[in-house]
Order: sequence, then C-alpha cells, then structure tokens
Amino acid sequence: MTQLAEVIAAIDAANAADPELSEGVPAVLLYGQRMSAELARLFPEASDILKIAARGQHIERWTSPRSGYPEGREGYLTWRRDLGAFHARRVGEIMTKAGYDAESIAEVGRMLRKEGIKRDAEVQALEDVICFVFLRWYFAPFADGRPQEELERIVTKTARKMSAEARAKAVAEFALPEPFAAAFRA
Repeated sequence: MTQLAEVIAAIDAANAADPELSEGVPAVLLYGQRMSAELARLFPEASDILKIAARGQHIERWTSPRSGYPEGREGYLTWRRDLGAFHARRVGEIMTKAGYDAESIAEVGRMLRKEGIKRDAEVQALEDVICFVFLRWYFAPFADGRPQEELERIVTKTARKMSAEARAKAVAEFALPEPFAAAFRA
C-alpha cells in the first residue's frame, strides 16, 4: 500500500465512525469521497498533498458541533477556525503515522486552515473543490426553506471564494437561477 493509499484509508476509517448517515453512509465519509471525486474531475493532475487535504477536509467533523459555540458571526468564525486547526492536526497525525515528512504535513495543514486562499494555487484549488461539492450536493437541501436574501448572501460569498476559472465552470455546469448566476459572473 502506498503512503497516499494508507492515509486515505485511515481518513476513511476515522470518518466511518460518523453517527450521522447520508444516503445510508456516514455523512463525513460520503463528503470525503465526494471531495476526492470532484478533485479528480476538476484537477486530474492534483498532487498527493492536495488529494490528502481534499479527503481530510471534514475529518471527524461531528466531534466539534456548531452548537458548542456561541450564536452569531463571531461564534461561527471561531468554530470554523477551530475546525480548520483540528482537521489539520488530525490529518497530520495520520500522515505522520504513514511516514510523511514534516514539510508535507505542514503543507496539508496550511491547506486545511485555508491559509493562502487566492494566493496559493493548491489552497485555491481545494477551495474551488469545496465550493463545487457544496453546489453539486449540498446547496439544494441547504436552500430549502431559507429566505431568498440569505441565499443570495451565501451564494455571493461562495462565488467570491472561487477562482475566476471555477466561477466560469460553475456557471456552465449548474443551472443557477438569477440572481445566483450573476454572482458567479461578477
């Protein structure tokens, strides 16, 4: 088994413990599989480091619920920052066990903490994949019952996180109604 295969298997084993099911599969395990599939489709030449970051993006996320943080924007941002640090630490532990060097572990950690978005090609690629996974599998259920203004704000924020190439690809691939599509063309 290669180092990469060992790490992916260990991430999947950790995520298989998610008590929440989605389509009969542990939810975070399914999310990781979707991340890997979307990465392979969008960036077929992705480095092993980027493949690890994509698969480990939400490792054991259920162990840090949003409800454990205060309501509001500050609580949300703290939760997201803490999650990024937790995911980086957990994936780093798995990579260490598989024999990866400190530089590779640090690079995956940087990606999972979203350090260098819009400045680092691999961090941006990870963010583009995250946004595509959200749009492809999670946006419709998320949007159900939410007010239009809230959805417009979220779609605009999602589009801003993406590279120009990814926004153009999203407009071509997804039948986004106006004004959502306009956010990706901006």
